[in-house]
Amino acid sequence: MPIKNIKKHKEQIRNVAKKYRTNLKPEKKKELDIIIQENFLNSDYYTNAQTILAYVSKNIEISTDLILQSVLESGKNLALPKCREGNKIDFFIVSDLSQLKKGFYDLLEPDKEKCEKLSDIKNSICLVPGLVFDREGYRLGFGKGYYDRFLQSYSGICAGMCYCKLVEDKLPRGFYDKPVNVVFTEKFKLDIF
Repeated sequence: MPIKNIKKHKEQIRNVAKKYRTNLKPEKKKELDIIIQENFLNSDYYTNAQTILAYVSKNIEISTDLILQSVLESGKNLALPKCREGNKIDFFIVSDLSQLKKGFYDLLEPDKEKCEKLSDIKNSICLVPGLVFDREGYRLGFGKGYYDRFLQSYSGICAGMCYCKLVEDKLPRGFYDKPVNVVFTEKFKLDIF
């Protein structure tokens, strides 16, 4: 049966995912987050990329702390997003986390005065935030559409991180939704191409 109100259905799924994430005990969340990040860092996707387009995680998201630090120590390029008008993002090369400052939605973003805008996305992988992913690589984020807009013109590999309990068989999707190529969880990796 077709879904009449896709926005309402997506919001219901988001609320369930937020509740699950909020109810995770801090020590359990930390344990799962480390495993998921290590699974990403130990993958060929990470190993083969020279530039990692990542993000600074919020408390409700799977932590990216280990990934950010590992990229900075590896000699690879770390690019982080900066929000701009029109619900769009640009990525800037960051060589030290001290180059970040609070921006839109109180997120830590690159300081444009200290960081160079990313111009070469060859040999890169984009770590895409999401609350829920499905087995076909589609996701539900926080509903603002920043990454949906960015991914329309990004031609590199896209990866998501998700708790395995929040991986669905199939999520509702819109015309502009673009799937990721791989999803990392604490128990398995979903390769989608």
